[in-house]
Amino acid sequence: MKITLGFSPCPNDTFIFDALAHQKIDTEGLEFDIQLADVEELNRGAFAQTLDVTKLSYHAFAYAAGDYALLDAGSALGNNCGPLLIAKRSFSLDELDDKHIAIPGKYTTANFLLGLAFPKAARKTPMLFSDIEAALLHDEIDAGLIIHENRFTYEQKGLIKLIDLGEFWESTTGMPIPLGGIVVRRSLPANIQQKINRVVQRSVAFALDNPHEARDYVRQYAQEMDEAVMYQHIGLYVNEYTRDLGEKGKAAVRLLFQKAQERQLIPAFEGELFV
Repeated sequence: MKITLGFSPCPNDTFIFDALAHQKIDTEGLEFDIQLADVEELNRGAFAQTLDVTKLSYHAFAYAAGDYALLDAGSALGNNCGPLLIAKRSFSLDELDDKHIAIPGKYTTANFLLGLAFPKAARKTPMLFSDIEAALLHDEIDAGLIIHENRFTYEQKGLIKLIDLGEFWESTTGMPIPLGGIVVRRSLPANIQQKINRVVQRSVAFALDNPHEARDYVRQYAQEMDEAVMYQHIGLYVNEYTRDLGEKGKAAVRLLFQKAQERQLIPAFEGELFV
């Protein structure tokens, strides 16, 4: 059976899916048609149900939960790994409501956290995450919300941190921050969903147990990235929650949904979130 699978070219995704993509593990007879795209494009694809299995942000998952269920493995969730709000010049966070802010996509968890921390900050412009630093340097925006490897490079470009929104979440909830996860289409037979769940768990486990095996695949899509940054990126977003959410990881996801629903940032969903 052929399964369409979407994930991003970012190092954390190519790292965990290398074993699946290159048949280094038992895929239980499943074949995967792999499509790589930016996470916001994957979010939109989930809304259109274009893929059987896909990476998406947890914010987007709230809008797609009726059609997709979350796998136990593959999530980017943890501590000290949240999005950063940065600027070219320092200013008080009290002024943020009037500032022009670039966000890495409307349905990113980063934008959700910004809305949670600063609900009145409304001047937002969606932008490809890798373009935000340049927009700040050229004074096109006042502040930028950065994700992925940009958190390792912004200081080298003379930019400054205003607030770490991951720290904001962790300090107010005591929970790890759920950023992105891997979901499977609910319309697939239950036994196929469970098979996919096992295969993804196997791929993540292989990557964590053999961290240098994925190097060439990761490098293929991160050619311009310094190798140290590449592995910092993987170390930040791939951890034991990626291997298996476990009860604490699942509790963090449920809390994210609860808080977002309370503030009417996402639609209500009463069903089971997980496979």
